[in-house]
Amino acid sequence: MTVINQLSSSLGQKGNDANITLAKEIAEAEDRNAIKELVENLKNKDKKIQADCIKTLYETAYIKPDLIANYYKEFLNLLSSKNNRLIWGGMIALATITDLKSKELFESIDLISDAVGKGSVITVDSGIEIFAKLNKHSEYQDKVENLLTDQLWKCPSKQLPQYMEKSTISINEKNKEIYQKIINIRKSECEKESQLKRLDKVWKLIEKI
Repeated sequence: MTVINQLSSSLGQKGNDANITLAKEIAEAEDRNAIKELVENLKNKDKKIQADCIKTLYETAYIKPDLIANYYKEFLNLLSSKNNRLIWGGMIALATITDLKSKELFESIDLISDAVGKGSVITVDSGIEIFAKLNKHSEYQDKVENLLTDQLWKCPSKQLPQYMEKSTISINEKNKEIYQKIINIRKSECEKESQLKRLDKVWKLIEKI
């Protein structure tokens, strides 16, 4: 049975249960032929098939990112798509493989940054994750840290705790002051106690660095 026949839309199902089940099976079997078929069908004429394919690909990558890592160019190409589902799905896929393809993604940082600037909330969420993961590398920090902190300064306050949490992986003794400054200045914008608690937790984590 072709892997496409096992997708949610092919089975006439709503939701993503079939896609998630398929992703687990692909990851467990390390089925690279299935991955190849899914990537090829990102260009399928049926948008439902496209959406199912990108969903299954990044769900597989949550478990075993190396299975999709070599298709980073295809995911980068999705960022220029007219289909928003493929744009944010592509960004999620890229976020799952950033640690494996940091050099390649940094070489396309302008494309990624442009997609983040124009993107939906989900696109920005994954873009922040990519920036933070790249910012762990000293050779990329001169450019990437500005992109990351720019998003932290201007993101909606309700997103700030989540984005600060994502950013902690790249905070060190040399750069921690800028992140402390962002928290100090922006925490007054947060209206919910839960948001403030999350920021306080990040602050305490930074203090220990």
